Amino acid sequence: GLAAEWVAREAIDRVLPHGAVHQGIALLAEPLSSGAIEDLIDLPAGAHAVAVMLDQVTDPQNVGSVLRSAAAFGAAGVIVQDRHAPEETGALAKAASGALETVPLIRTVNLSRALGALREAGWWAVGLDQEAAAPLEDFAGHDRVVVVLGAEGAGLRRLVAESCDALAAIRMAAPGRRGAVDSLNVANAAAVALYVLANPRGL
Repeated sequence: GLAAEWVAREAIDRVLPHGAVHQGIALLAEPLSSGAIEDLIDLPAGAHAVAVMLDQVTDPQNVGSVLRSAAAFGAAGVIVQDRHAPEETGALAKAASGALETVPLIRTVNLSRALGALREAGWWAVGLDQEAAAPLEDFAGHDRVVVVLGAEGAGLRRLVAESCDALAAIRMAAPGRRGAVDSLNVANAAAVALYVLANPRGL
């Protein structure tokens, strides 16, 4: 069974990341099992599925929020590049609000190769780009869609964008309309994209 050890608060501070909010309790746990691209490739034929891919989104709060949205809309997984994504820290887990335990966070070495493997398996890859002419809802009818989002500011890297079947934009308020903005935080964009793609008949 579990054995509790009473220690000074300073001892907990030393074993946790700087600035971690621990409220005087720390638990050493086994790492969560990670998913794999093969898990998405092997989904039963004909099953409607949506996944999210994040291209160099490094803020754990954003990744956690994307995981939370992925859980809310029943996404099959969130794919990140291993070298350019945050670890599963307390900050990420807190932002995910439990989704880290229910939605596979799939780490891969090369996003372009992962997209190629998914496309060969029948997935449709759509990269979000606010300059794209096509609206995202044009792709909501596909059985399997992976929506690819880039880091704020930088957007999708060229090779990742070229590995997508298409680029699409989230329709915003008309330019010049009072209060209109021309972009969304990556976590908010992921939530909107998941709603559009996971609920095609709800539009």
